Amino acid sequence: MSKYSALFEDEDDVFLGSPVSKLMDIIFTANNDVVRFDLENFIRQRAAMEMLLEESVGEDYFDKMKMLEVQRADELENKTKSLAIELTGEIVSKSE
Repeated sequence: MSKYSALFEDEDDVFLGSPVSKLMDIIFTANNDVVRFDLENFIRQRAAMEMLLEESVGEDYFDKMKMLEVQRADELENKTKSLAIELTGEIVSKSE
């Protein structure tokens, strides 16, 4: 379970929306330079992960990712929420 799993139990009370929708709110209201830096870093990390996947799994990694999205949808949803919370925290902490 992720380090933010307790927040998922009743997310509407904590966030008044989903973690992803709150991230979107923060992206549009936080300091533009901070948001740009963190989004560029996030994209760079995604690119590195894709390179690692291609090296270890092969060029059909994308098809395997799509299969994972279906087979482990609940785990993927929790990981998505966790990453949204983490990125939100990064942006908010740097914008204060």
